[in-house]
Amino acid sequence: MELVLRRATIEDAEVIFNWRNDPVTRLSSHNTEAIDFSSHVAWFRATLENPMRQLLIAEKDGVPVGTVRTDYDANGSAELSWTIAPGARGKGIAKHMVKAVADEVAKKCVVKAEVKVGNTASVKVAEAAGMQMARQDGEILHFRRMACV
Repeated sequence: MELVLRRATIEDAEVIFNWRNDPVTRLSSHNTEAIDFSSHVAWFRATLENPMRQLLIAEKDGVPVGTVRTDYDANGSAELSWTIAPGARGKGIAKHMVKAVADEVAKKCVVKAEVKVGNTASVKVAEAAGMQMARQDGEILHFRRMACV
């Protein structure tokens, strides 16, 4: 699958806002409430300026189809989270984009992800990216992949 991963820019704020507020996306998110645009833009700006966070946009044929966010911590690990455009679901895009990012991050960090219980699609994505379930805390499954240092 031919995907291009690029850093997000402020011009991506609106499309990601729409994906974030999609009802299916909200069901899979830690925070299931709809968010307003001004709050989203404030979060988006802070994300772009945060040196411990990287937000990538996956594009297929020049069209944005998903995001992968990497949050680095001081302990040598990085947590991945992802979103797929509603029209791009069920096509294997998430598996490809998350695996590409996880493979790169695992060169220097432990890779982690949190998935809500019942989100079978994201469990499959985490597993395809080489992560294994480490534990369950309530409704959250914690996945982990060791660094290849």
